[in-house]
Amino acid sequence: MTEMYQEIADLLSRGEKAVLATVVNSDGSSPRKPGAKMLVHKDGSIAGTVGGGTLEQEVREKAGEVMFTGRHSLLHFDLSGQEKGPGICGGQVDVFLEPLMPAESLIVAGAGHIGLAAAAIGRMLGFHVTVIDPRPELNNADRFSAVDSLVVGEYADALRKTGMDSNSYVLICTSGHAFDEECLYVASRSEARYVGMIGSRKKVKEVKERLLARGVPQDCLNRVHAPVGLDIGAETSEEIAVSIMAQIVKIRRGDQP
Repeated sequence: MTEMYQEIADLLSRGEKAVLATVVNSDGSSPRKPGAKMLVHKDGSIAGTVGGGTLEQEVREKAGEVMFTGRHSLLHFDLSGQEKGPGICGGQVDVFLEPLMPAESLIVAGAGHIGLAAAAIGRMLGFHVTVIDPRPELNNADRFSAVDSLVVGEYADALRKTGMDSNSYVLICTSGHAFDEECLYVASRSEARYVGMIGSRKKVKEVKERLLARGVPQDCLNRVHAPVGLDIGAETSEEIAVSIMAQIVKIRRGDQP
């Protein structure tokens, strides 16, 4: 068991997802007793076992869904009617699937009013927050006292170096349209789970048209959330930040707004 927990620690440190399946209840003659664990990796490989056979195969299949949504799941198995195999004698088994997710990151390109509010909310929601902005008078520890990382540098170049992956959520709210476009050029082709850009519908349309002309695939642009945020009638910077973070939470929990 110690080896499994070490393996979990190692994969999370590498930024990899997995699912931990645990037998939490068993009645009658069942293949494994409560406490038995199995670790399911992203590629479907496993460590440990919760019983083998059909039960284990179904757990592995469901683990893929749990890994994608990040939602726990409790599976119930009635083995009494299944064909008996070696070591499988029937009974009832409940298996709890727990998603093991590396820290999710919120990357905010822009240290203005909206970026300031979004970073604060993101930190409260448990994100690892990085703020990128070349202006030290705005992007400093006095204004962003609670965030994890401040990058004082050119927007797009710094964004490129963050290593955006499927656990990344990117908000583009820089100091100008040209900067927003360059950030979107970088972020839209990344593996980031969420990319949102501040701007009017007219601005967004023009930026996307220019990026298409620069060779950014339409599929990449289709997943960009712009105009950004949920429609809650937001007016102030803080309200806009709430609408953006609400959209991010919705996607974080497996829904598409």
